[in-house]
Amino acid sequence: MNAIARLIRPRSIAVIGASADPGKTSGRPVSFLQKHGFAGEIYPVNPKVDRIGDLICYPDIAALPAVPDVGLVLLGAERAHVAVRELARRGAAAAIVLASGYAENGEEGGRRQHELLEAAGAMRILGPNTIGLVNLTDKIVLSASGALATDHLPAGPVGLVSQSGGILGALLSRAAARGIGLSKLISTSNEADLELSDFIEYLAADDATKVIALYVEAIRHPDRFREAVQKARQAGKPVVAFKIGRSEAGAQAAVSHTGALAGSDRMYDALFRQLGVIRARTFEELLDIPAALAAGRKLGGKRVAILTSTGGAGTIVSDSLGVAGFETPAPDAETAAQLRSLQSGFHANLDRNPIDLTLAGLQPEILRGAIRTLLASSSYDALIIIAGSSAVGTPALLADAIRDCLAMSDKPVIAYVSPHAPEVGAVLTARGVPAYTSAESCASALSGLLQAAESPPSDMATCAERQVDTSDLPTGSLDESKAKALFARFGIPAAAERIVETAAQAEAAARALGGRLVLKILSAEITHKSDIGGVAVNLTPETIGDRLTTMAIDVEAATGRRPRRFLVQAMVSGGTELILGLHRDPLGTAVLLGMGGVTAELFNDTTMRLLPPTGGLSRAEARAMLHDLITWPLLDGFRGRPKADVEALVSAIVDFSFMAAQLGDRLIEAEINPVFVLPEGQGVCAADGVVVLASAGG
Repeated sequence: MNAIARLIRPRSIAVIGASADPGKTSGRPVSFLQKHGFAGEIYPVNPKVDRIGDLICYPDIAALPAVPDVGLVLLGAERAHVAVRELARRGAAAAIVLASGYAENGEEGGRRQHELLEAAGAMRILGPNTIGLVNLTDKIVLSASGALATDHLPAGPVGLVSQSGGILGALLSRAAARGIGLSKLISTSNEADLELSDFIEYLAADDATKVIALYVEAIRHPDRFREAVQKARQAGKPVVAFKIGRSEAGAQAAVSHTGALAGSDRMYDALFRQLGVIRARTFEELLDIPAALAAGRKLGGKRVAILTSTGGAGTIVSDSLGVAGFETPAPDAETAAQLRSLQSGFHANLDRNPIDLTLAGLQPEILRGAIRTLLASSSYDALIIIAGSSAVGTPALLADAIRDCLAMSDKPVIAYVSPHAPEVGAVLTARGVPAYTSAESCASALSGLLQAAESPPSDMATCAERQVDTSDLPTGSLDESKAKALFARFGIPAAAERIVETAAQAEAAARALGGRLVLKILSAEITHKSDIGGVAVNLTPETIGDRLTTMAIDVEAATGRRPRRFLVQAMVSGGTELILGLHRDPLGTAVLLGMGGVTAELFNDTTMRLLPPTGGLSRAEARAMLHDLITWPLLDGFRGRPKADVEALVSAIVDFSFMAAQLGDRLIEAEINPVFVLPEGQGVCAADGVVVLASAGG
């Protein structure tokens, strides 16, 4: 076994700093190991105590009779490194350091954490500042969490990794109360050594785990995370993640619109989506969605049957499903006829959905018949059964009736428990029917199943590599003309334009270009030109000279600087305005696409894709971005509009992504806003641009 396997499935455990008092935090680990049935060797270490219960207590690590697989270190931050060094010398596979006071506490804590790593050498470290780990599959608890005091901790197929220690106990207790079986729970916390991806990779190969759930604070190593998630996907194990930090005050200040449209949380959305990670939007969903996935059933569509004996609850569920995009069609004629044959004199509402059995629903055989009929019906892809007040007294009758029907179909079957009856939900879940106490949770669970059933994403595949000469590029913020010239090098065309300095030059340029014209100030320092009166549209050769004079005065009044250069540009019309931009943060580099122009930040209709480790985006990824937009119909001939040149836009997205990939860290910011997408066959046109470049040396 490698070190991580020995950490999670140890044959022997040394508890450093163990107390003989099980009421103390330091007394819990030994007590919990024995309570929950650990079958291996336990070596308490405490120089002040000879025995803890029926176990010999050793004065120090050197005195241990054998090398432990794992050392659980209960000492404070000022002494933990000493125990870690001694465990490493003895040849232990790993140490779990529970103490706080490390990197989470600033510079001095960071120094302690570095000291801890040095002491460990080649030995692996879980933590510090961790609550430990719990392996329910093999009855191994390496934690001091008070949640382990409970007698009933059901083992099951959901593996959970949390970057928060306290949350581990909360999830453990909530899962136990709901009858959701967990396989492994691991708190990585400070991640001085072992981190989130190490345990995703372990669980991907763990036979007892079918679903992997993550509580994420920050992904510190995106490339490792990507590799680990892909291994889980290849093993057929869905990954569900709850990422905290969605309510950030705002995106980092940036000179382009893209920075305001692509905050860090949006980057996590993009990463999760590209990797096929199902994102839990609430803390409750971190258990709701895995519970549904763990049942192992596939959702093939959005049509849901609701079977109830209480009409009001059925309406609530139906409404929540509708909000989430699901359908609740009435039974087809054949299904309705089969349901009516079950009535036996009861006045049930069987020709509509929700399908209300009323009093008939209290009879298990009628309930079984209705469930079998709905599972066999081609009208439905999933079934929700509502457990009403009648289920409170005898939850096993309802649960057994449902369980007896599950083998006939692989369609998802979930339950909504209408009264406040946690024990009913726990009984149902334990029998293979995920149960929920809110209608919204039912909708979330089915949404998670639907996402898991979708075709996997492209693994961030790229097109063929290519190189463009960029050896002569300057440094710093480029003016609009230079920015568009850079885009053109990579294949993205721009509107025809002339650089001018005087009214007379503007008039001459206007006559040369012809048609309607746009006048802009040309400045590397001022990027949001419209905000300070630096853009005028729909001009002619006769009006452009006077407008240049007026613009110079207006811009000087707004900024205190008189513009010296201007851009006369052919006015583009008949197209759809989009924004195409670049965004960087610790997760990686992303291409952003959205509704553009001056309303880009107002509408906030955007989508993002992270660049793969090498190269740019594939055409398939670029095309998928278009379909993400709410305003996609505007490009696809909405209400008689001419269809836009979608293929030219796809090419522009790919070209932009290759520019970002080739320039790498040298490209600090880049944005085309707007890029006009002209009618089919007429291409695209960059009408404005922002580029900020670092020096070639970094």
